[in-house]
Amino acid sequence: MFYGYPMYFDSTYILVLIGAVFSLWASSNVNGSFKKYDKVRAKSGLTASQAAEMILHNHGIYDVEIRRISGNLTDNYVPSKKVLNLSDSTYQSTSIAAIGVAAHECGHAIQDAVGYTPLKLSMAIHPMCAIGSNLGLPVLIAGLIFSFSPLVHIGILLFSLGVLISLITLPVEYNASDRALATLGESGMLDETELVGTRKVLRAAGLTYVAAAASAILSLLRLLLIARRNDD
Repeated sequence: MFYGYPMYFDSTYILVLIGAVFSLWASSNVNGSFKKYDKVRAKSGLTASQAAEMILHNHGIYDVEIRRISGNLTDNYVPSKKVLNLSDSTYQSTSIAAIGVAAHECGHAIQDAVGYTPLKLSMAIHPMCAIGSNLGLPVLIAGLIFSFSPLVHIGILLFSLGVLISLITLPVEYNASDRALATLGESGMLDETELVGTRKVLRAAGLTYVAAAASAILSLLRLLLIARRNDD
């Protein structure tokens, strides 16, 4: 027994569990918020795709293609292709939730058009961070298996790249939502009452990125504790 637990119990798993619970709560929260406000139809009668087109044109953006993709809340903007993808749950919907989601993705297109620095940085380092994050755990495990501390430390360094991209994503996502809400209000597509609901949907969505970053940080902390224990 070790601290009241069987020898095989690793107390650092608690950190992973905390991150997982936070992420599940955030995901449930955004789905609940979207479902609630997806029942509220915008007074303007605009569909999310129409609203997206208007927002882009109002900002002088005419080189971004709006496409419909399958899925539920799989909406995204691809800077390298100048494509704004709206999911089945969003594209033709006239709800304030769907319009808010579409406006958020337009926020990314606007960031791209004005050269928003955090987005440019995210785009530049994302490939490297993705590779590093994927290699981190295998390299660390190999280091533990062969009791080779330098390899363990390299694994942690590689995994840290994934944490870095999670942190850089936060200002990008929140800025896109702020741009979306400001544009929807200034253009009159949604009135003040409607914006209250849309803001709740986008804030709930933002928390999923906070949860992802927190989970990544907790996982990194766990790896650091394991490495320290291995060194001892």
